[in-house]
Parts: sequence; structure tokens; C-alpha cells
Amino acid sequence: MTKRSHIKFLGGFALLLAGPLHAEESAWWNPSWAQRQPLTLDTADVTEAPGTSTVLVRLFDGNFQFAGAREDGSDLRFVAADGKTVLSHQIESYDNILNEAFVWVKLPDVNPAAKETFHVYFGNADAAMPADVKPADAFDPDTLLVYHFAGRGEAPADTTANGNNAGTAGTTAEGSLIGNGLRLIGAPVTIPNSPTLEWKAGQSLTLATWIKPAALQDDAVILSRADGNASFRLLLGQGMPVMQLGTARSQPGAPVATGTWSHLVVVADGKTLKLFLNGAPYATLDGALPGLTTPLFLGASENGFTGELDELSISKTARSTGWVRLASVNQGSTDAAQRFLSLGQVEGGEVEAHSGMMEHVMLFGDIAKNMMFDGWIAIGVCVVMIIVGWTVAVKKFIYLNSIEKGTKVFLSQWKSLSTDLTALNPDDKSSVSSLGGQVDPGDQELIEKSPLYHIYQIGSEEIRHRLDKDNNRVQGLSGRSIQAIRASLDAGLVHESHRLSDGLVYLTISIAGGPYVGLLGTVVGVMITFAIIAKSGEVNVNSIAPGIASALLATVVGLVVAIPALFIYSYLNGRIKNSLALMQVFIDEFVAKMAEFYRPAAETDPTGGSAH
Repeated sequence: MTKRSHIKFLGGFALLLAGPLHAEESAWWNPSWAQRQPLTLDTADVTEAPGTSTVLVRLFDGNFQFAGAREDGSDLRFVAADGKTVLSHQIESYDNILNEAFVWVKLPDVNPAAKETFHVYFGNADAAMPADVKPADAFDPDTLLVYHFAGRGEAPADTTANGNNAGTAGTTAEGSLIGNGLRLIGAPVTIPNSPTLEWKAGQSLTLATWIKPAALQDDAVILSRADGNASFRLLLGQGMPVMQLGTARSQPGAPVATGTWSHLVVVADGKTLKLFLNGAPYATLDGALPGLTTPLFLGASENGFTGELDELSISKTARSTGWVRLASVNQGSTDAAQRFLSLGQVEGGEVEAHSGMMEHVMLFGDIAKNMMFDGWIAIGVCVVMIIVGWTVAVKKFIYLNSIEKGTKVFLSQWKSLSTDLTALNPDDKSSVSSLGGQVDPGDQELIEKSPLYHIYQIGSEEIRHRLDKDNNRVQGLSGRSIQAIRASLDAGLVHESHRLSDGLVYLTISIAGGPYVGLLGTVVGVMITFAIIAKSGEVNVNSIAPGIASALLATVVGLVVAIPALFIYSYLNGRIKNSLALMQVFIDEFVAKMAEFYRPAAETDPTGGSAH
């Protein structure tokens, strides 16, 4: 199971546990925000007061409705339990396509061994971060530097107000512990000195970071600062963290495992340096920090730490044991982290009404925003096919309905007429048109739409033509004349078949061409996405996924064109076949009746009987 899957599973399990524990209802902070979710902070694992702390809130599709918030998360607001106090927060990353976000929220005076509830509000389409609210306020004034390592291929940026950005870029580690991280593979990352980072002799300091060693090394340098003999180094010797002041070193303890994340915190109080590993005391070293104004280094060019780092912070105060424990538990990926901070059920109207299906449908808008020009061309062609195909389908539905109604009326009149075709007067067109005067004027327009009526008219016209040519109506029709009339009726059947099938070719084009046009858009989109990745040198899920998703949208649209067109074509083709079969039966019946009522004179006895 991957780290992300592990987190989502644990988060969903914690959400189920937290669901029945409804927090005490508080007044709605602002009616402009349609939804909110309670966040329960459980500090049962923290025995000492952490004080003001910045906690990490992990959002993913197992605990948060991304479809209800703005695409960049700018409408997120965190409000204290009193329903009035807005808590400062900082968004490290927010991805509403992958449904993953990391947000840092500052909580004042966190109590140990207690449960506290605050709320995250969202669902305001017009909301944006106020100008007076700064992300840097998510960390207290004692915090000198915070690196999330969220950038890609850039020098790590300080997210506090101090602007202590790194001077050199490092290698980005995609999918690290919390979003992206820093991968150290030999070249160090330099942090220039600044007035806020200047160390005074004997000052208090707290340094915290997460490490994941790739291999066991001897005295691998994680962080260092030195000026001659005055120096401080944080080392990892064969997996054992060690603090070094000048030549003095702390005693190593149990080693950390390679390929796993470990939380290291160094706390200096002016007399002693304390090292915490995963929230628990690990080692101590008597002494105070030296006064230093040189740059800090993450890693080293020689014997530098090889592995990943995430979430580096430096504070100018000695943080409490409770603060260290809280940070270690909250930022980790264990089940304890999910129990520590869990989200409850959504409160409010709109998001509760959103089904999972609707949430997925709304994602298509986000995917479309990353669509490239070539993809839009493919989608445009598919849209044209949809418009043409559905236009033909609607017209064909109306046409078939009208001819079926006309055919029904025609057949009801034909039953009485077929008993004696000689009742028609071929010389009187009105007699032929009205089926011997049986059709009501109100049904005449309807019956004229029937293809059977058209064939009947062809047959009547052929009979009239043959009788006029013989100039003797008593003679009747010869066998050759009947065969010629049948040929004319079959030709009429062919014309009616063409009329019924007219336009269906556009549906067959949609069925056959829609998927191929969509596939072409997808292939070109994927090709361009990989070309961009190769050019930029960034190989990570966040850079690949949006391009691939938008490229696949073209294939989806192509299938949306083809699948309905296939069903519509099959239905219409079935009705057309039924109409053609009915016409064939009518032709056979018409020819049989014609042969019966217009027999040649040689076959007719002058007295009215048959000749022998």
C-alpha cells in the first residue's frame, strides 16, 4: 500500500470513528459560506502544554468535499470553537484534480490531554483571501524560517515573513511526506545568513525537520553551520542521529531505518542541547550554541546526507516537549496522526446534496481547463458530429412517427377497398386519391405521408395507363402488364427505402468516426504532455496527471458521440426495416388483388363465369 493510500485509508477510518462524536454545535460564522466541517484536535498523546502551535490539516477525497470549495481553496476559512475567531492558515498545496491539499493552521494555546474543536468553512464562490490576511501569519513571531520544499527545481522558499530563502536550489522529491520534499544527493543547499538567522552565543533555538535516509553512512551531515572552531552539526552516523558542538558530540542511541521517515528536533536553551527523535527524547549535549553569522548548509559536498528532507523549521525559542510531541504526531503518516486531527461530517446545504456522481461530473470542468488546443479541435469535431447526428435523429423520429400514423389510417381504409379494386375509377384522380371516396378530408393530409399510399398511387396510375392503352376496359390486364406493374411497384419500394434511410449515414459516421477522432485528440495530447515533461525535466504525478486527464477527455467525448448514436441508429434501423417489410407485404397483396380483379377477357365468361 502506498503512503497516500495508507493515509486515505486511515483518514477514512478516523472519520468513521469521529462521525458519531458530534462536537458541540457553535453559531454559524458567516452565512456567505454554505458549508463547514468540524475538526477535532485530540491531544491525548501530548502530556505537556504545547502552547501556540501550527498544525497540519490534510485534506483528501476521503475526508473533504473538494467539489464544494473553490478550485484553488481560496474560500477556506478556519474558525475557532467560539464561532468568531478566524484562525490564520497557510496553504502549502491544493490540488482539486487529485483531491489532495496540505494546509497549516495556527492554534493559540493548545491544551494537553484534551479535545478541542474548530471548523473549516468553504462553499463561497465569490470568496478570496483578504488583503490583510497573510499566509505568513500561520506561524508565530518566534519562527524564523519554514521550508515546505513545495517548489520544483527552485531554491527552497521561506514561508514566514522573514524571507530567509535558500541561496541554491535543490533536487525536488516528488510525493514526499507532506507534498514535495528535498532530495540531497551530494550538493548542499545553502541558506544565507540574515539578521533574523544570526546566532548569538548562548541563545535559545529550536530546529526541526523530517529525514528519510537512503543509505547508512558514517557521520553524514544533515545540517551544519561553522566558523573556524565554532560550529554546530547535525549528523547521522550509521542511522544514529548525533549533535556536534565543536568537537563535543552527543551519545548515539538506537538507529533509524533507511527508507522511513523520522522526525528530528534540536532544542537549545542556552545550557543544553536536546535531541528528540519522533517526539521522544533521544540524546543531550551540554553546552550552548556559539555565535555564528555564516551560512547554514543542508547536506554537504563531502560526506553529506543522502536521502530526503521535508518540513524544515527554525525558531528563536526553546520549544516545549509538548510542542515537539505535537509536531511529531501531527505531521506524521501513522494512524496516530489521523486520530490526532480528524474531520467530521459536512454541515450545510449544498455539499450534503452533492452525490458522488455529481462530484465526479464537476471534475470535468477542472479537467477541461488543462485541455490543449489540439484536444479542443478533436472535441470541436465531435461536437459537430453530435449536433448533426442528433438533428438527423430528431427529424427521423418525427418522420417515422408521421408515416406510421398515416399508414395506420391507410390500412384501415384499404381493407374495404381491397375487396373490389374495380370500385376505383382510374380516370378520376380524386377517386384514386381518396381510395374510392372512403377517406375523410381531414385524414387526407395524414394518409398522404404513408409510403404505402405512395406505392398504391403508383399501382393505380399503372393500371390506368394500361387500361387506356388497351382502350378496352373489359379486356383486363395481361400477365406481362401485371409483371410490368409489379416492377414499377418494386421501384417505388426502392425509392421509399431511400427516403426512409436518408440521413442515417451521419449516424454511422458518428458511430465509426467519433471514437477515432477522440482517440486522435488523446494521442496527440499525451504526446505533447510527454514532450513538455521531457523539455522541462520534471517527472512527477502533479505535472503528468493534468495533461493526461485532459487528453483522455477527448476520448470520452468521442465515446459520448458514438454510444448514443449506436443505440439511436439501431432503433431507427429497426423501425425502417419494419416499414420496408410492411411495404413488401402490401405490394404482394396489391398485385394479387390486381390480378384477381383485372383478369384478361379470355379468362372471363361473358355471363360472368370463368372460361374453361
